[in-house]
Amino acid sequence: MAITVEMITQLREKTGCGMMDCKAALNETAGDFDKAIELLRKKGMAAATKRAGRSACQGLVDSYIHIGGKIGVLVEVNCETDFVAKGIDFQAFVKDICMQIAASNPQYINREDVPADIIEREKEVLSAQTKEEGKPAAAIPKIVEGRLQKFYSEVCLMEQPFVKDPKVMVKDLLAGLLAKIGEKIVVRRFVRYQLGENS
Repeated sequence: MAITVEMITQLREKTGCGMMDCKAALNETAGDFDKAIELLRKKGMAAATKRAGRSACQGLVDSYIHIGGKIGVLVEVNCETDFVAKGIDFQAFVKDICMQIAASNPQYINREDVPADIIEREKEVLSAQTKEEGKPAAAIPKIVEGRLQKFYSEVCLMEQPFVKDPKVMVKDLLAGLLAKIGEKIVVRRFVRYQLGENS
């Protein structure tokens, strides 16, 4: 059975798991939706959404200075316990997030963090571009929505392809770590400095 984007999206909405994990579960269960949910639960990934209400006040503040000293990043990533904060998997994730920010220069952590006026302005620009291309008027809203997803993947950390493996999104990387360690993890804040750049 062919696995469609709609099936993957539906499973993601139902379980809160990453797109890549949902795709893998559907492939493993030959497209059986209920079996895919069960598989994700067994792997502990669906349980990650239940951790959303927990307090994450431990963690790390880490830094990364790119070779040559022209780009620097400070990031705070929180977890629930000091035990996890000292673990190799958590620390490796924080290092990866530092490098991701240095390489991809996100402006926000999640798409929900993008101010509404910036989204509206981007929609206006994309709509004007699409009209200039001579696309049918009825198709413009759908085309703009698709291009807006690309905008999110450029400016939002969690929507970006992971620099070490572009087939995986950063939010999928986070979901995998959540499933592995069983704690809530939050990328709280970051700052990126580039030599000579105006603040």
